[in-house]
Amino acid sequence: MPKKPLKPCSYPGCPNLTEGRYCEEHKKLREKQYNKYHRDKVVQSIYNSKEWKMLRRKKLELNPECEQCLREDRITRATMVDHIVPIKKGGGVFSMSNLQSLCWNCHSRKSAKEGSRWKNI
Repeated sequence: MPKKPLKPCSYPGCPNLTEGRYCEEHKKLREKQYNKYHRDKVVQSIYNSKEWKMLRRKKLELNPECEQCLREDRITRATMVDHIVPIKKGGGVFSMSNLQSLCWNCHSRKSAKEGSRWKNI
């Protein structure tokens, strides 16, 4: 199947072409800005905890491929660990059964559908 053509990075003034919304450089910058200025402080403290970091590492070791991509017959390396039921909606924070390994694109798509991220940016 042919790939979509590359498009310009959405970061103001960036000339780089990318498959997603931002190039790799600005994807990391936007993530850092989101975590610093927009993420709920209670949730941020969870993601900074030693317990979360160990659980995240274990989940990515057990499921190194994106679980959503696998359901769609694609193989993509997972880079994120997502709460299936968001913490704000009562999902288990440290429950392995409430976690899934996702690639950046699938995680972004899920967050956008939930309205949990881009409504504030």
